[in-house]
Amino acid sequence: MNRRNATAAIIGAGDYIGAEIAKKFAAEGFTVFAGRRNGDKLAPLVNDIEAAGGKVFARSLDARKEEEITAFLSDADKEAPLEVCIFNVGANVNFPILETTERVFRKVWEMACYSGFLAGREAARLMLPRGQGNIFFTGATASLRGGRGYAAFASAKFGLRAVAQAMARELGPKNIHVAHIVVDGAIDTEFIRTNFPDRYALKDQDGILNPDHIAASYWYLHAQPRDAWTFELDLRPWIENW
Repeated sequence: MNRRNATAAIIGAGDYIGAEIAKKFAAEGFTVFAGRRNGDKLAPLVNDIEAAGGKVFARSLDARKEEEITAFLSDADKEAPLEVCIFNVGANVNFPILETTERVFRKVWEMACYSGFLAGREAARLMLPRGQGNIFFTGATASLRGGRGYAAFASAKFGLRAVAQAMARELGPKNIHVAHIVVDGAIDTEFIRTNFPDRYALKDQDGILNPDHIAASYWYLHAQPRDAWTFELDLRPWIENW
């Protein structure tokens, strides 16, 4: 492993996509700062990265709180220059519109959109003085269309996509690569295995998304030459209808 003098911050380092992204960047020599709501759940990820020779810092993080995002990214940048910030917070809920309370709608928006704005803004503040960096946002099917029962989630994901577009147009000419990744399809997770067994059975046919392969796409975006940057990347299984 070639150790880099650079940090990759993963906001929303969950058990699947976020964890695999963290492992990928650690394997490529980055110091990884991993944050999630319950930091104690990061222990297996820390063990995996350190066992492979990587360097990682795990933090409890409420991405909806400005002061926590600011401190998290500032600490990452102090360890080594922040080169990559990946916002991967999920907030997928399904409620019929008449059962979507004000609290649900507001909380989903805070988690999936507002906190993405905070992360992107603070990462940009650290990257702009050096004139380089990568800020990537994880999107979903709901980033592109609103489905039944997804008024709260889709509105937040639509909003996050708009934040990413605005940032890309503003920061791209300043050598900051901003990208939005649409993850459109079932993912190989315990939730899919338990709740959608028929869909999970398609795993052997490459019918659901492998978190390892998703993480590889984030690395691909990071490694792109700046004369051919991608803003939006769609990832979906070959059998997915869209």
